[in-house]
Amino acid sequence: MSKLIASSAIRGAKNIVAQTEEMLEKTIADKGKDLHFEFPDTAFYLPMIYAMTGFAVKKLGDMKVALGFAKELLHPEPDEKIWLPYLGEALDSGMATLFAEEIMLALRYINGLEPCKEEEFDFTYNGFITDTIQRNLGVQLVDGTMPGFAAIIGAAPTEDIAVNIVRELQEKNILTFLSGQSDGDSVTKQLLRKGIELGWDSRIVPLGPGTEHTLYALDWAIRASLIFGGKKPGDFKEHLKYQKDRVFAFAIALGQMDDLKWATGAGAINMGFPALCDTDVPVIHPTGVCTYEEVDKEFDHSKIVQRAIELRGLKIVVEKPPIPVSYGPAFEGERIRKEDTFIEFGGQRTDAFEWVRMRELEDIEDNKVIIVGDHWKENYEKGGKMPLGIVIEVAGRKMQKDFESIIERKVHHNINEAQGLWHMGQRDINWIRISNAAKAAGITLEHIGVILNTMTHYRFKSIVDKVQTVIYTEPADVARVREEARAAYKERDHRLGSLTDEAVETFYSCLLCQSFAPAHVCVITPERLGLCGAYNWLDGKAAFEIDPTGGNQPITKGEMLDPRYGRYTGVDEYLKKASGGAVETLNLYTIMENPMTSCGCFECIVAIIPEANGVMIVNRGYSGMTPIGMKFSTLAGTVGGGAQTPGFMGIGVNFITSKKFLFGDGGIKRIVWMPKSLKERIKEDFQRLSEAEGVAELLDKIADETICEDSEKLLEFLTQVDHPALQMDSIL
Repeated sequence: MSKLIASSAIRGAKNIVAQTEEMLEKTIADKGKDLHFEFPDTAFYLPMIYAMTGFAVKKLGDMKVALGFAKELLHPEPDEKIWLPYLGEALDSGMATLFAEEIMLALRYINGLEPCKEEEFDFTYNGFITDTIQRNLGVQLVDGTMPGFAAIIGAAPTEDIAVNIVRELQEKNILTFLSGQSDGDSVTKQLLRKGIELGWDSRIVPLGPGTEHTLYALDWAIRASLIFGGKKPGDFKEHLKYQKDRVFAFAIALGQMDDLKWATGAGAINMGFPALCDTDVPVIHPTGVCTYEEVDKEFDHSKIVQRAIELRGLKIVVEKPPIPVSYGPAFEGERIRKEDTFIEFGGQRTDAFEWVRMRELEDIEDNKVIIVGDHWKENYEKGGKMPLGIVIEVAGRKMQKDFESIIERKVHHNINEAQGLWHMGQRDINWIRISNAAKAAGITLEHIGVILNTMTHYRFKSIVDKVQTVIYTEPADVARVREEARAAYKERDHRLGSLTDEAVETFYSCLLCQSFAPAHVCVITPERLGLCGAYNWLDGKAAFEIDPTGGNQPITKGEMLDPRYGRYTGVDEYLKKASGGAVETLNLYTIMENPMTSCGCFECIVAIIPEANGVMIVNRGYSGMTPIGMKFSTLAGTVGGGAQTPGFMGIGVNFITSKKFLFGDGGIKRIVWMPKSLKERIKEDFQRLSEAEGVAELLDKIADETICEDSEKLLEFLTQVDHPALQMDSIL
């Protein structure tokens, strides 16, 4: 490492440690050393310190101990075994900086100073990134939809350059965190001045105005190895290796560097994250932690994103339809408000539908867009509202009727990923908006067809040989073809609804999460979808057809060993191989004996409540307390990483209303507690299942947070309503 940079990093580390110590002493004097603290919605205390040292900071007094670790890194004894002894004093100072910054930001939360605000723009920074957000984005992180994340620190030379850099990152589907300043300005403020939408929906997340706020992005990174990787707190070498190998992050530093930026950067280098600067800095070559340049420079801002991607070694291929607006998953969360809308279709404002139907190869013309109607151009140019029927006709030698619904579900993503286009719903309850800005950029009705043709080819290239989109615009045509579509929906639902685990000879695996959790194997059956909720049996079947060497592989069921618990010889054989021997057997229909492993992306957690002789289910996003004395975030910290945990299991929401849900343990009659929002979400399907099971009033007998959040009151309620779990055999 350059001597100049090393000196600056060490100086910056000493300064931030001293500032943090002063702030800590003052806060202890004001509030007492026994004051408890936790960052919002996390099970990992102060995550960086917890991951690297194993020490759980729970109160102010613990922060003094943790700050001692940082001071020790600044002044190591030559013969003493400390963290990262092989990286040298400058990189040790980098880790000391991260420890001190984490404590400083925690103190700012305690003192009501976080998350920060930009009063000029009436804007509040994100602050600490919660476990819930991390798990919500888990699927995108592991399936390659979001290939990595960038931390931009400082300010671009101009607002337009700032916009161009961020737009390019969005188009490449890279999540972008913003922090720090340069000469009193920042990329966050530059984007706000240009009216750019910021936040998780747009994947541009301002963390805070200071360089120290970059720590929140590094906390996000380190929790990946805790949540998905199953790495143990304190095993710093394994955490650093995981970061280098599996967390694809990099920094873009805009503007002049200072001591704190170099010190924070040294901490990031420890984690294997390179930085690209737009100023004349010394190039830092690999130390042994990285296999690529750790710090490099690029003065041409039109090339800086691509250079940063190359620096980190990312390979990104983005398919963009030939349309006049930007395109990519980062625009999926874009909101188009009523006042920003040029024209809209459906959403109970007009008749609308979308339907994918299989055709013969000779019946359609590839990539053709047909718009049916006499007056659609003049009606479109008026804006306002229009009826709209979309029929996507697909043909292919490997195409199957069962794949129609899978392709249809992608319509939502295909349209939403266009900047200025917004899509909601599906089938005959869809709703589409086109913004004024998109119309001004040249978006026409034909472009919707172009998007659907292009992206259907791209996403389903192994099963689709031809795609043609027909768009209906006249009210009578839309109503007539919609009835054909509804008949097809009904027939499709009947066909898919009859699929059972017993009716097929093949299950499918999902190994996508092994990029984060190497021992985890999801086994997907017709009656049990993936625990992330994003992949069902048909998805696995289609994915295998599309990519026979990909993350979804067929599993021959083999011989049934246990019909009650759902154990098969073929599944066990596959698990041993796919998990590298970490998992030897699996029971599909029980929580109590060799249940499914979890990576961390689960939608819900099922947990045993022994005293109630049943289970509770808590969904991701519910932040309240549960009857077992743990919030979702804390509970989730014990379930992931690819380990089998009897009595605890991650699941997808729709598995709750499957006939195979806990079949070996007594099924839905074991459910004694769920958050009210989850009960409402599954109410219709749950009611059908409970009536079929002979317990029609079960949902009303399941407690929620409005009734109790502790086991004592839970038992009182269950007894009062005569919940069936109390009369069942012991679950243990």
